[in-house]
Amino acid sequence: MSGSGIPRIVVAGTASGVGKTTTVVALTRALRARGLEVATFKCGPDYLDPTFHARASGAPCHNLDGWMMGREAVVGTFTRASRGADVALIEGVMGLFDGASADTDDGSAAQVARWLGAPVLAVVDASGMARTIAAIGHGLASFHPEVRVVGLWANRVGSRGHLELLQRACVGTGTPVVGGFPERPELAFPERHLGLVTAQEGGLPPERLEGWGALAPEWCDVDGVLRLAASAGALDGTVPEASVHRAVAPVCRIAVARDEAFHFYYEDNLRRLEALGAELVPFSPVRDGALPPEVHALYLGGGYPEAHAEALARNAPMREAVRAFARAGGPVYAECGGMMYLAQALRTLDGRMHEMVGLVPGVAVMAPRLQALGYVEVETTRRTVLGGAGLRFRGHQFRYSTLEGAPSDGGALRVRRRRGDSTHQEGYGPDNVLASYVHAHWASNPLAAEGFVRSACAFHEGAR
Repeated sequence: MSGSGIPRIVVAGTASGVGKTTTVVALTRALRARGLEVATFKCGPDYLDPTFHARASGAPCHNLDGWMMGREAVVGTFTRASRGADVALIEGVMGLFDGASADTDDGSAAQVARWLGAPVLAVVDASGMARTIAAIGHGLASFHPEVRVVGLWANRVGSRGHLELLQRACVGTGTPVVGGFPERPELAFPERHLGLVTAQEGGLPPERLEGWGALAPEWCDVDGVLRLAASAGALDGTVPEASVHRAVAPVCRIAVARDEAFHFYYEDNLRRLEALGAELVPFSPVRDGALPPEVHALYLGGGYPEAHAEALARNAPMREAVRAFARAGGPVYAECGGMMYLAQALRTLDGRMHEMVGLVPGVAVMAPRLQALGYVEVETTRRTVLGGAGLRFRGHQFRYSTLEGAPSDGGALRVRRRRGDSTHQEGYGPDNVLASYVHAHWASNPLAAEGFVRSACAFHEGAR
């Protein structure tokens, strides 16, 4: 089905932690059991929930973030990634109206719902709740005239009778309770400091995936959810589709770190590199003894290097291969966990020091509490592997570490926090290396992806 008219629904919440991810996983599996192709999306800058949706759907899950991407890229990404699917499920972020601002819907699930013309299914923690759920539904549905809340999902119900009580309370309100789940500790997804353990690491065993899928038709009206999704209608055709289709022939090869330590990437970023002619070649800093042959740039995303610090330190051949590539002038781009790997060392919470690559000055030090969280705006202060000075783009930070011993000024990036409006410098490494704590979304400025591919091509030409 065309992405412009696909049945679609935003599964949002009243807050974080109400079970949005579980609900989307369960509905995805239930719909696939009916033979339907399901396209999944995640609002906001989250890297972990998309891995669960990708496992449940059997296809990549794409992030949709209004603040980082803008309307054109959100609609374009949705249109492209939902093509060929029968229905699209879009998980919200935090609460329905929570985002980058306290007085606008910028960066929220509500904003994405407006842009996509998608109805909203609101997930509620209904433990200890009865008729009040009707008031919650009424408030959500009437808060914003352009956000159409069409139903409720009641999680953590005490029994089937409790769910039926909640359903009766909402009869005639316009926001029916179409389903909900009781607590199922045996099917819970494991978590750690950044959130859920990614599904690629075994955080979503097949029996849990199938368990939630089997519960969905027992505890919800799957046909009712499909009817709500089908009420979406056609998208506004005036918004052009993002041009991120794969190029016909590769012009360079970019090695992308992909293993249990490094796996935080926006699908849209990777597709943009491919559209520009880059062939993406996966490699493992944990297990591989050498870089892939004939690569012209390295891309090290975020992840959990601290959880695999001993294995990364033990793999001296790979660390030397990365150093040698950079010393030969090869462009290297690293974000957060990737930057920690490029540091001189990584100190874990137990106080142990683990030798890392050594391209970035300083030691990455883990802390027991969150060190930074939120959106950022970035401007390059000199030429980098992404292009010339003055390049601006948007991103996000979410980290439990600091880089000790790094220069306090002179970094390649001027970073302004979205909240508080404070500015600092970061962006470390020699001229052909750019490493920082920023997770960038290149939809905010496609010139960054273009610059990285140009750097790779220039190195390729120079190496001939």
